[in-house]
Amino acid sequence: MSVISRIKSDPALKKLALWTLIPANEYRPRWWVKVFLNPFKHTRRSGSVIRRPSKTDLFPFRNFELGANSVVESFSTLNNAVGDIIIGNNTFIGVGNVIIGPVSIGSNTILAQNVVLSGMNHGYEDPAVPPVKQPVSTKQIDVGDNVWIGANSCITAGVTIGKHSVIGAGSVVTKSIPEYSVAAGNPARVIKRYNFEHKKWEREG
Repeated sequence: MSVISRIKSDPALKKLALWTLIPANEYRPRWWVKVFLNPFKHTRRSGSVIRRPSKTDLFPFRNFELGANSVVESFSTLNNAVGDIIIGNNTFIGVGNVIIGPVSIGSNTILAQNVVLSGMNHGYEDPAVPPVKQPVSTKQIDVGDNVWIGANSCITAGVTIGKHSVIGAGSVVTKSIPEYSVAAGNPARVIKRYNFEHKKWEREG
């Protein structure tokens, strides 16, 4: 049995391992994890930038990749505690974005200001237990290449946004959006699609 498998199978060892990585009652890695572990586990390609101040709650037991020439603007939050975060090349993450894994974002994609992508949900089913103490669930969020997500939008767990799609500002996306579509609203719905035969964007309905 490997060391990692042994730690995972032993509750006491697992608790000790987590304590060495994460301060009590906090959801961020200890400073030494950021300095000495993450650089060997995570990948940041040439020309990529994470502007300060940003909250980079990144842990070595999950993946984090930031593609070449991609930018994460100031006041953003990146958290891979429960799922990987993968960001492609030449992608722009705007001011104040919150990205909680598992999330994959393609290349040449734009997220405007204050966009939230969260692949995590808290359980709530047991009314005798506060949601904060119930198990979390995760569902992968996939955002394709060449996507534009407008300011103040929220992308919920399990959603896929197809390539070259646009999400209007302030939208709440609860269902997957096909590629080459424009979607808007709460909940978001497709309002335009690109017609390749006619070579133009056409309104739905």
